[in-house]
Amino acid sequence: MAILKQEEAKALLQKVLSYSKADECEASLRGSEGGNIRYARNAISTAGDISTMSLSVTATFGKKSGTATINEFDDSALKRVVQRAEELARLAPENPEYMPLRGPAEFKIAKQYIDATAAITPDSRAEAVANSIAVAKEANLEAAGYVENTTGFNAVSNSKGLFAYETSTDVVFTITTRNSAGTGSGFAARGFNDVKKLDTVSATKIAAAKANSSAAAKAIEPGKYTVILEPVAATYMLENMFRGLDARSADEGRSFMSKQGGGNRLGEQLMDEKVTIYSDPFHPDLPASTWNREGFPLEKTKWIDKGVVKNLAYSQYWAQQKGVQPVPTPSNIIMEGGDASLEELIKSTERGILVSRLWYIRLVDAQTLLLTGLTRDGTFYIENGVIKHPVKNFRFNESPVIMLNNVEALGKTERSVSIESYRSYLIPPMKIRDFTFTSLSDAV
Repeated sequence: MAILKQEEAKALLQKVLSYSKADECEASLRGSEGGNIRYARNAISTAGDISTMSLSVTATFGKKSGTATINEFDDSALKRVVQRAEELARLAPENPEYMPLRGPAEFKIAKQYIDATAAITPDSRAEAVANSIAVAKEANLEAAGYVENTTGFNAVSNSKGLFAYETSTDVVFTITTRNSAGTGSGFAARGFNDVKKLDTVSATKIAAAKANSSAAAKAIEPGKYTVILEPVAATYMLENMFRGLDARSADEGRSFMSKQGGGNRLGEQLMDEKVTIYSDPFHPDLPASTWNREGFPLEKTKWIDKGVVKNLAYSQYWAQQKGVQPVPTPSNIIMEGGDASLEELIKSTERGILVSRLWYIRLVDAQTLLLTGLTRDGTFYIENGVIKHPVKNFRFNESPVIMLNNVEALGKTERSVSIESYRSYLIPPMKIRDFTFTSLSDAV
C-alpha cells in the first residue's frame, strides 16, 4: 500500500477533506518503498527493505492552524486525525503570517519515475555490492559502502480544490576504499533516478585508484593555492550557498545575499561571469518536483546569470509583504559548466592542488558565508600540468561566494550527490585561484 496510484490517492484525500468542518483544510499523503545494503571491510553488514506511508492533515480556523499525522487509513482513523487537527487548531495562537490556501491548478509532469529503478530487487542490490567488493579486493583494499533505492509518491489536496500528485524513483551509491595500513583513502558517490546509469564497478575503481595513489602523502605548507575541485568537492561547498537563495533571509539581514543598509542583492554582479546557476525540474539528467506545498508550479528559473543575481525565492507571504510575485524555492539546482575535462583542467595548472572531496564543513560567518572544513579521500599536488604526489589533508577557510569570484575555468557538468543531504545536483569540476588552506590535518 506504500505506493498509491493517482486515482487512489485523490480518492483517499477527498474522503479526508469530507470529514473536516474547518474553514480550510489541507491533506497530504507521502509514501515510499525500497531497500538498502550497507557493507564494510569487504562484507555486508546490514540489509533491509522499507515500506511506509503517512497522512498529514492541517485544519485552519481563521488564522489558527493545527496539524496531525497518522499512518492508519481505515475510516475511523481518518476521521480521528481530522478531528485531532481541528482540536489543535482551536488551541493554537493566531499565525500573523498565515496565507489562504490556493485553488485548482495544472501541474506539468517531470519524468522522475523510472520503471527499472522501481523494479530493483534485493538480489540486484546484492549483485551491485558484490561487484564493488570484488574491485576493492582486486586492488588489495577494504571497501565500505552503501546502496539504497527508493520509489515514492507525494500527493496533496485541499478544501479549495487544489490537487497535485507525483511519483519518483532514486538510487544512491557511496563507496569508501582504504588500504590496510590506513594511509590511503578514496571515495565516490553516485545518485540517479535511473538505475541503468549506475555503475558500481567504475565508481569503485575510481575510489580504489584514489586510495592507492593517496598513500604516503607529503606535507606541504598551507596557504593560498589554485585548486581543482572535483564535482563532489564542489557540491559540498556550493550546497551551503544554494540554501541562501532566499529573499526573506536576505531582506532581514541574515544571509550573504543581504545588502549593507538593508534589502537584498538582486541585480548585483556577485560572482564571476562564468557562473550561471539555475533550476529546471524538466532537465532530463536531473528531473525534479514540478510543484511546491504552497500550490505553485515550478518552472525553469535562473538564480545567477553570468554572475548576476537574477532571482531569489519569495514565499507567498513574503512576496505579498514586498509587493512582488511569489518565486518558489527550487526543487533542483544546476550549474552550467564548460567544455574541459577534469584531465584538461589539471594539464592547464602550473601549480595547484587537486581536491577529491571535502567534509566536516561548518559555517563560520553567515554574512559572508565563510565556511571551514577538511579535505579527504585523496588530495594531490599538481606541478606543470601533472599530478606529482599526494599531499597531507588541509583545513580550509573559504566562502563559496568568494570562490565563485575566483573561477579560472569550469569543466563539463555532471550529476553529483551529497551524502549529507542525499540530494543530487548537476555541478562541473572547477578551477579556482587563491583558495585558502589554513592548516594541515592528520586525517586520511
